Amino acid sequence: MISIENLSFGYSDRKILSITKMEIKEKQHLMILGKSGSGKTTLLHILGGLLNPKRGKVMIGETDLYQLSETKRDKHRGQHIGLVFQKAHLIAALSVEDNLLLAQYFSGTTQDKTRIAEVLKSLNLGEKGQSKVKSLSQGEQQRVTIARALLNRPKLLLADEPTASLDDDNAMAVITLLKEQAEMNNASLIIATHDQRVKNEFDVQLNLNEQ
Repeated sequence: MISIENLSFGYSDRKILSITKMEIKEKQHLMILGKSGSGKTTLLHILGGLLNPKRGKVMIGETDLYQLSETKRDKHRGQHIGLVFQKAHLIAALSVEDNLLLAQYFSGTTQDKTRIAEVLKSLNLGEKGQSKVKSLSQGEQQRVTIARALLNRPKLLLADEPTASLDDDNAMAVITLLKEQAEMNNASLIIATHDQRVKNEFDVQLNLNEQ
Protein backbone atom coordinates (compact mmCIF):
# COMPACT_ATOMS: atom_id res chain seq x y z
CA MET A 1 0.00 0.00 0.00
CA ILE A 2 1.07 3.59 -0.67
CA SER A 3 0.21 6.28 1.85
CA ILE A 4 0.76 10.03 2.02
CA GLU A 5 0.39 12.16 5.14
CA ASN A 6 0.57 15.95 5.50
CA LEU A 7 2.35 16.37 2.18
CA SER A 8 3.20 19.78 0.81
CA PHE A 9 5.43 21.14 -1.90
CA GLY A 10 5.99 24.65 -3.13
CA TYR A 11 8.35 27.54 -3.57
CA SER A 12 8.80 30.65 -1.47
CA ASP A 13 6.23 32.58 -3.47
CA ARG A 14 3.54 29.91 -3.94
CA LYS A 15 2.27 26.54 -2.80
CA ILE A 16 1.93 23.97 -5.58
CA LEU A 17 0.65 20.91 -3.76
CA SER A 18 -0.95 20.08 -0.42
CA ILE A 19 -2.44 16.69 0.52
CA THR A 20 -3.46 15.90 4.09
CA LYS A 21 -3.96 12.16 3.61
CA MET A 22 -4.11 9.73 0.70
CA GLU A 23 -3.94 5.95 0.48
CA ILE A 24 -3.54 3.74 -2.58
CA LYS A 25 -4.20 0.06 -2.06
CA GLU A 26 -1.98 -2.69 -3.41
CA LYS A 27 -2.75 -3.34 -7.12
CA GLN A 28 -5.14 -0.35 -7.22
CA HIS A 29 -5.40 1.88 -10.30
CA LEU A 30 -5.61 5.64 -9.72
CA MET A 31 -5.98 8.55 -12.11
CA ILE A 32 -4.73 11.97 -10.99
CA LEU A 33 -6.62 14.73 -12.79
CA GLY A 34 -5.99 18.45 -12.87
CA LYS A 35 -5.35 21.40 -15.10
CA SER A 36 -1.86 22.51 -16.06
CA GLY A 37 0.00 23.74 -12.98
CA SER A 38 -2.24 21.89 -10.50
CA GLY A 39 0.63 19.70 -9.26
CA LYS A 40 -0.03 16.42 -11.11
CA THR A 41 3.53 15.91 -12.29
CA THR A 42 4.89 17.20 -8.98
CA LEU A 43 2.90 14.55 -7.08
CA LEU A 44 4.00 11.83 -9.48
CA HIS A 45 7.65 12.84 -9.09
CA ILE A 46 7.31 12.84 -5.30
CA LEU A 47 5.77 9.35 -5.39
CA GLY A 48 8.62 8.24 -7.65
CA GLY A 49 11.30 9.51 -5.28
CA LEU A 50 12.45 12.16 -7.74
CA LEU A 51 11.43 15.31 -5.86
CA ASN A 52 11.71 15.95 -2.13
CA PRO A 53 8.53 17.36 -0.61
CA LYS A 54 8.72 20.43 1.58
CA ARG A 55 7.20 18.34 4.35
CA GLY A 56 5.19 15.17 4.84
CA LYS A 57 5.55 11.40 4.75
CA VAL A 58 5.42 9.10 1.71
CA MET A 59 5.24 5.38 2.50
CA ILE A 60 5.73 2.80 -0.26
CA GLY A 61 4.84 -0.43 1.49
CA GLU A 62 6.96 -0.45 4.64
CA THR A 63 9.48 2.04 3.24
CA ASP A 64 9.44 5.68 4.30
CA LEU A 65 10.68 7.03 0.97
CA TYR A 66 12.12 10.33 2.15
CA GLN A 67 13.86 8.89 5.19
CA LEU A 68 16.16 7.06 2.77
CA SER A 69 19.42 8.62 1.65
CA GLU A 70 19.42 9.82 -1.96
CA THR A 71 21.53 6.82 -3.00
CA LYS A 72 19.22 4.33 -1.30
CA ARG A 73 16.17 6.11 -2.69
CA ASP A 74 17.59 5.83 -6.21
CA LYS A 75 18.19 2.12 -5.65
CA HIS A 76 14.68 1.64 -4.28
CA ARG A 77 13.20 3.40 -7.30
CA GLY A 78 15.23 1.27 -9.70
CA GLN A 79 14.05 -1.93 -8.05
CA HIS A 80 10.43 -1.18 -7.17
CA ILE A 81 9.06 1.75 -9.21
CA GLY A 82 8.45 1.97 -12.95
CA LEU A 83 8.27 5.42 -14.56
CA VAL A 84 6.63 6.33 -17.87
CA PHE A 85 7.51 9.93 -18.65
CA GLN A 86 5.62 12.27 -20.95
CA LYS A 87 8.64 12.34 -23.27
CA ALA A 88 10.25 9.06 -24.29
CA HIS A 89 13.86 9.93 -23.28
CA LEU A 90 15.15 7.17 -25.56
CA ILE A 91 18.44 7.26 -27.48
CA ALA A 92 17.26 7.44 -31.08
CA ALA A 93 20.44 6.04 -32.66
CA LEU A 94 20.45 2.89 -30.51
CA SER A 95 18.30 -0.20 -30.89
CA VAL A 96 15.29 -0.84 -28.70
CA GLU A 97 17.16 -3.66 -26.94
CA ASP A 98 20.22 -1.49 -26.28
CA ASN A 99 18.02 1.24 -24.77
CA LEU A 100 16.49 -1.31 -22.42
CA LEU A 101 19.87 -2.82 -21.54
CA LEU A 102 21.03 0.68 -20.60
CA ALA A 103 17.97 1.11 -18.40
CA GLN A 104 18.81 -2.12 -16.56
CA TYR A 105 22.44 -1.02 -16.18
CA PHE A 106 21.58 2.38 -14.72
CA SER A 107 19.01 0.88 -12.33
CA GLY A 108 21.74 -1.33 -10.89
CA THR A 109 20.04 -4.58 -11.89
CA THR A 110 21.33 -7.49 -13.94
CA GLN A 111 21.18 -6.98 -17.68
CA ASP A 112 18.75 -9.64 -18.86
CA LYS A 113 18.00 -10.01 -22.57
CA THR A 114 15.48 -12.76 -21.87
CA ARG A 115 13.43 -10.44 -19.69
CA ILE A 116 13.68 -7.70 -22.33
CA ALA A 117 12.40 -10.06 -25.02
CA GLU A 118 9.57 -11.18 -22.73
CA VAL A 119 8.41 -7.62 -22.01
CA LEU A 120 8.68 -6.53 -25.65
CA LYS A 121 6.60 -9.52 -26.74
CA SER A 122 3.90 -8.68 -24.19
CA LEU A 123 3.68 -5.19 -25.74
CA ASN A 124 3.56 -6.48 -29.33
CA LEU A 125 7.11 -5.29 -29.94
CA GLY A 126 8.69 -8.73 -30.17
CA GLU A 127 10.10 -8.07 -33.64
CA LYS A 128 11.43 -4.61 -32.77
CA GLY A 129 14.30 -5.43 -30.41
CA GLN A 130 17.01 -4.76 -32.99
CA SER A 131 15.22 -1.82 -34.62
CA LYS A 132 16.64 1.65 -34.12
CA VAL A 133 14.38 3.83 -31.99
CA LYS A 134 14.39 6.51 -34.69
CA SER A 135 12.68 4.07 -37.07
CA LEU A 136 9.71 3.52 -34.74
CA SER A 137 6.35 5.23 -34.86
CA GLN A 138 5.31 7.50 -32.00
CA GLY A 139 2.99 4.82 -30.62
CA GLU A 140 5.77 2.22 -30.76
CA GLN A 141 8.18 4.54 -28.95
CA GLN A 142 5.58 5.04 -26.22
CA ARG A 143 5.31 1.27 -25.83
CA VAL A 144 9.10 1.05 -25.51
CA THR A 145 8.94 3.51 -22.61
CA ILE A 146 6.32 1.28 -21.00
CA ALA A 147 8.59 -1.73 -21.55
CA ARG A 148 11.45 0.14 -19.87
CA ALA A 149 9.25 0.89 -16.86
CA LEU A 150 8.25 -2.78 -16.53
CA LEU A 151 11.67 -4.43 -16.82
CA ASN A 152 12.24 -4.86 -13.09
CA ARG A 153 8.69 -6.01 -12.32
CA PRO A 154 7.86 -2.90 -10.28
CA LYS A 155 5.16 -2.88 -7.64
CA LEU A 156 4.33 0.74 -8.49
CA LEU A 157 3.90 2.00 -12.06
CA LEU A 158 3.73 5.78 -12.57
CA ALA A 159 2.78 7.38 -15.90
CA ASP A 160 2.92 11.12 -16.57
CA GLU A 161 0.56 12.31 -19.34
CA PRO A 162 1.07 9.08 -21.33
CA THR A 163 -1.58 10.01 -23.92
CA ALA A 164 -0.80 13.71 -24.36
CA SER A 165 0.68 13.49 -27.85
CA LEU A 166 -1.34 10.53 -29.15
CA ASP A 167 -4.41 10.35 -31.36
CA ASP A 168 -7.64 8.85 -30.02
CA ASP A 169 -6.94 5.25 -31.05
CA ASN A 170 -3.38 5.21 -29.72
CA ALA A 171 -4.41 7.01 -26.53
CA MET A 172 -6.93 4.32 -25.63
CA ALA A 173 -4.50 1.58 -26.64
CA VAL A 174 -1.81 2.95 -24.29
CA ILE A 175 -4.23 3.18 -21.36
CA THR A 176 -5.36 -0.40 -21.99
CA LEU A 177 -1.74 -1.56 -22.17
CA LEU A 178 -0.81 0.19 -18.93
CA LYS A 179 -3.75 -1.37 -17.10
CA GLU A 180 -3.08 -4.82 -18.53
CA GLN A 181 0.62 -4.67 -17.73
CA ALA A 182 -0.02 -3.41 -14.20
CA GLU A 183 -2.35 -6.36 -13.63
CA MET A 184 0.14 -8.83 -15.12
CA ASN A 185 2.86 -7.53 -12.79
CA ASN A 186 0.58 -7.19 -9.72
CA ALA A 187 1.49 -3.50 -9.62
CA SER A 188 -0.37 -0.40 -8.49
CA LEU A 189 -0.86 2.01 -11.41
CA ILE A 190 -1.03 5.79 -11.06
CA ILE A 191 -1.56 8.00 -14.11
CA ALA A 192 -1.40 11.80 -14.10
CA THR A 193 -3.35 13.42 -16.93
CA HIS A 194 -5.57 16.25 -18.04
CA ASP A 195 -6.77 14.19 -21.03
CA GLN A 196 -10.56 14.06 -20.77
CA ARG A 197 -10.68 11.28 -23.39
CA VAL A 198 -9.46 8.70 -20.87
CA LYS A 199 -11.20 10.02 -17.76
CA ASN A 200 -13.79 7.24 -17.69
CA GLU A 201 -11.19 4.47 -17.83
CA PHE A 202 -10.43 4.71 -14.08
CA ASP A 203 -12.91 4.22 -11.27
CA VAL A 204 -10.63 5.75 -8.61
CA GLN A 205 -9.67 9.36 -9.27
CA LEU A 206 -7.99 12.25 -7.49
CA ASN A 207 -8.82 15.70 -8.86
CA LEU A 208 -6.18 18.21 -7.80
CA ASN A 209 -8.36 21.07 -8.98
CA GLU A 210 -10.56 20.28 -5.97
CA GLN A 211 -7.76 20.15 -3.39
